[in-house]
Amino acid sequence: MSQRRGISFASVNDMVIRRTATVLLLITFLAGVRGGRVHAEEGMWTFDHPPLGQLREKYGFTPGAEWLEHLQLASVRFNDGGSGSFVSPHGLVITNHHVAAGQLQKLSTAQKDYVANGFFAPNESEELKCPDLELNVLVSSEDVTARVQAAVTAGASDAAALEARKKAIAAIERESFAATGLRSDVVSLYQSSEYWLYRYKVYTDVRLVFAPEQSIAFFGGDPDNFTYPRYDVDIALFRVYENNRPIVSRDYLKWSPTGARDGDLVFVSGHPGSTDRLDTIAQLETERDLVYPLSIDVITRRLGVLRQYAAQGAEEARQATELTFGLENALKAYRGEYQGLRDPQLLAKKQEEERGLRAQVAANPAWSAAYGGAWEAIEAAERTRRSLYKTSRFQQLRGSDLAALATSLVRYVEERGKPDAERLDGYHDAQLPALELRLFSPAPSYPSLDEKLLADALQESLDALGPDDPFVAAMLKHRAPADVARDAIRGTHLVDPSVRRMLAASGTAGLHSSADPLVVLAREADRFTRANEKTLDERVNSIETRAGEQIGQARFAIFGHTAYPDATFTLRLSYGQVKGYPLNGTIAPSRTTLYGLYDRAYAFDLKPPFAPPRRFLDHRDALDLTTPMNFVTTNDIIGGNSGSPVVNRAGEFVGIVFDGNIESLAGRFVYSEERNRTVAVHSAVIIEVLRKLYDADSLVAELIGS
Repeated sequence: MSQRRGISFASVNDMVIRRTATVLLLITFLAGVRGGRVHAEEGMWTFDHPPLGQLREKYGFTPGAEWLEHLQLASVRFNDGGSGSFVSPHGLVITNHHVAAGQLQKLSTAQKDYVANGFFAPNESEELKCPDLELNVLVSSEDVTARVQAAVTAGASDAAALEARKKAIAAIERESFAATGLRSDVVSLYQSSEYWLYRYKVYTDVRLVFAPEQSIAFFGGDPDNFTYPRYDVDIALFRVYENNRPIVSRDYLKWSPTGARDGDLVFVSGHPGSTDRLDTIAQLETERDLVYPLSIDVITRRLGVLRQYAAQGAEEARQATELTFGLENALKAYRGEYQGLRDPQLLAKKQEEERGLRAQVAANPAWSAAYGGAWEAIEAAERTRRSLYKTSRFQQLRGSDLAALATSLVRYVEERGKPDAERLDGYHDAQLPALELRLFSPAPSYPSLDEKLLADALQESLDALGPDDPFVAAMLKHRAPADVARDAIRGTHLVDPSVRRMLAASGTAGLHSSADPLVVLAREADRFTRANEKTLDERVNSIETRAGEQIGQARFAIFGHTAYPDATFTLRLSYGQVKGYPLNGTIAPSRTTLYGLYDRAYAFDLKPPFAPPRRFLDHRDALDLTTPMNFVTTNDIIGGNSGSPVVNRAGEFVGIVFDGNIESLAGRFVYSEERNRTVAVHSAVIIEVLRKLYDADSLVAELIGS
C-alpha cells in the first residue's frame, strides 16, 4: 500500500525516501491531451499497454510484439536503485557509474579506491564479484486485480479492507514464488485500481568489469548536476554469472554503428522510481508545506556530518564519498521538486485538473454516488497525516548503515516466526532472498562513520521531539546522543556477517536475550515504529487506498487504458526524439562533443570538479574530438531511470540515460515537452574512450560484435 515521501518505515536511511504509492496519470486537462489521449512525448508506459496509437500517429512506427519482448528481456533492474541493459551475448550489462557507485564503494579498500580511480578487468578471471548486488529481469506480468479486490468483503472497514488486500497480495506472491522460483512482486497501479504480478529472473552473481574514474563519470560535479550541456562518461559494466560461468544472454542490445542523431525517434526502457502526477491537491499541499521542507533540512544536516567526517583525512573522505554523492544528488533533486511545488502556475494547473475531473464525476449520477466522496476522504486523511508526520518521521532509528542492519535483523527474526500471511510487507517468504542478500552481505562497514551518523540522527530526534518524547526517553535514557551512539556502535558485533547469521538463526528467543547494544537499541526502537505504522495504516493509508481506488475507477470509466500509471520502480517504456531546447536566451544543442569537454575543463583552469582524469589530458591528441559525448531527448523519465538504455527504431543501443535537466525536476508532478529533457551518454563516446584511453579493445570487440 502507499507510503508518502518521508514516512517510509522500510528503511532507516531517510535521505532518499521513495514514495511507493502508485496512481494513474491525470490526463484530463493536461496540455496536449485530446479526448483522454496523450499526444506529447509524455508517459512511462507499461509493456503490457504500450503507446502504439500515439507512436503510429506521430511517427508512423508501431513496434511489434517481438520488438517489445526483446527490449523487455534485455532490460535490467538494479535492485539497489537504477536500471541497465544486456549489451553482449556473454552476460555483459551496462549501467551508470553513479548506479554502480554503491558496489564500487563496497569493493574498495583504503589501498584501492574504485569509485575515484576506476577499474578494468581485461579478462574474466580478474572481474570482481559484487558483495550484495541483485539484478532483476522482468520475465512476465499478470493481472491479478480480481483476486486482490475479491479478498475485501462487502461492508468491511477501511482498515480491514487494507489488511485483506495485504494478505491476498502476500498469498499471490508466495504461490508464484513457490511455483516458478522467480521473484514475484504484486504492484498496485492506477491508484490501486489494478494489481499486477511481476515475475523476475534474479541474478546475484554479478561481477564488475569496468568503471571509469569518477572525475569523468561525474565531470562538473554538483554544480553541473541536473544541468545541460554536459560532458560525462557516466557508465559502468558488469557481467552476470550463473554456476560460476557467464550467462548466455540471448536478448541483448546490439550496438548502433552511428548512435543517436538529431531528430531521431528513440525509446528508453527502464525502471522509473516514483512520480506523483496524480496526487490530489490535499496530498500535494502536504508535500509542499511539510514533507519537502523537513526532508531538505534532514539531508542538509546529514551532509554537514559527512563533510566534517571527510575533513579528518583521506581514508575518512573515501568512506564518506558514496553517501555524500547520493545525498548531494538527492538534495538538488528535492530542491528542484520543491521549487516546482511552490510554483503558483503549477499548483493552479493541478487545481484546474482536479476541478475538471470532479466536475465530470459529479455530472454522472452513478459516478457521483460511487466516487464523489473520494477527494474529501483524502483531504481528511491528509489532515491526520500532517498531525502524525513529525512523530512518525523521527521515532525511528535512522542515519547509520549498521543501525539499518540491526533494524532489519530484528524485524527479520520477529516476522519469520509468524505465519506468512501475518507478516509485515518486505518479510514474506517470497521477499526473503532479496532481504537476506543485504542482511548477510560481506560488504565492509565503517563503524567510525556510523557512530557519527547515528549520534547526529539521535540528536536530531531529540531536537525535533524533545526530551520528554517516549521514543527519545527510551533511546537515550537521560544520556547524551553521542554517548548512546558510541556505546552502541563500538559495542556491537554486527559488523561481522557471521554474527548476523547466528543471531538470525537463534530465533526470537535468541533475539530477545541478545545483549548486543545495537540490537537492544533496535529492538526498543521497533516498538515505536510498529505502533506508528499501525496508526498510519488505520487512520491514513487504509482511507487513501480506498479513496484512491475510487478515483482510479472514475478515470477508468472515462478513459480506460489510454493513459499510463505513475512510476513504481517497475519496467516502463517511454518514447521521444533527440532534440535541443531553448536555454538562457539561446539554444541548447541536441548533443555535445569531446571538444566541449576540453573547453569547459580549461575554462575552469582544470580545477575540480572540472578536471578530467590524467589520461584524458595526456592522450587528448589520440581522440577524435568531434565525437558526440552527451545528448538530450524529449523522453519522459524520473529517478530510477538512471542507466536505462536509449534505443532507436531498430532496437539498437544508441546511448544510456544518466540525468535529466534542471527544468525536468518538476516532472515528478507534471511533464513539459518544451522543457523536460533526458540527458544521455552517446554510444560513440563510450567506444572512443574505451579503445583509445583505456586500452580496452577486447571489451570494445564484445560490445560492437567484432
